[in-house]
Amino acid sequence: MRRMWLMFAMAALVCAATVLVAPAPARADVTSPSSFPTSTQMITVTAESVSDTTATLTAWERDESGEWTSVIGPTEAYLGSEGLGVPRDNVWRTPMGTFALDQAFGNQPNPGTKMSYFQADDQDWWDALPGSPTYNSHVRQAENPGGDSEHILSTGEIYDYVVNIAHNPQRVAGYAAGIFLHVSNGEPTWGCVAIDRDVMREVVQWLDPARQPVISIGLA
Repeated sequence: MRRMWLMFAMAALVCAATVLVAPAPARADVTSPSSFPTSTQMITVTAESVSDTTATLTAWERDESGEWTSVIGPTEAYLGSEGLGVPRDNVWRTPMGTFALDQAFGNQPNPGTKMSYFQADDQDWWDALPGSPTYNSHVRQAENPGGDSEHILSTGEIYDYVVNIAHNPQRVAGYAAGIFLHVSNGEPTWGCVAIDRDVMREVVQWLDPARQPVISIGLA
């Protein structure tokens, strides 16, 4: 079954298609996989059922011949406390689908990634206020943007190293803000994917925006 999921995820990368728009919050079905035909770095996160709060994470890269090779993992990953499905604000589900990895940051200095990276200070927030023009994005300001916005520095060690999972790039209000790949504290998350700190650091170092990295989350 794991091989079947990998074949499905890889197929999503070689199909010629445009990135799908995130579904409106009222939809009950899961996000359909998007296609990223030029990606040569992919992370797969596979669970046995949609109710699981743990999964297996593996990082892969594709060579010039089109062959995929695992380069990190497999390793245990924690999912949202409500498993997999359609995420919403204050509903702790991890989204299913294939999404770009577009921004790295953390409370620690840049570990050597080629990704755009910032080290958080007192001015760094992730805006989670529905209706805000900067909903589901990084903002720099002294005051809390409102709602459930996260003060990145205050979140602690789980945000030592973070990569944004771009599940809602259109910033659809209510469709959840701040779905990340980050360091695990050994417990289910609020919808993010969390892994061991050393492995997370290795993943951040490995990611290269020129290779258009994506993460594919689904069932084994």
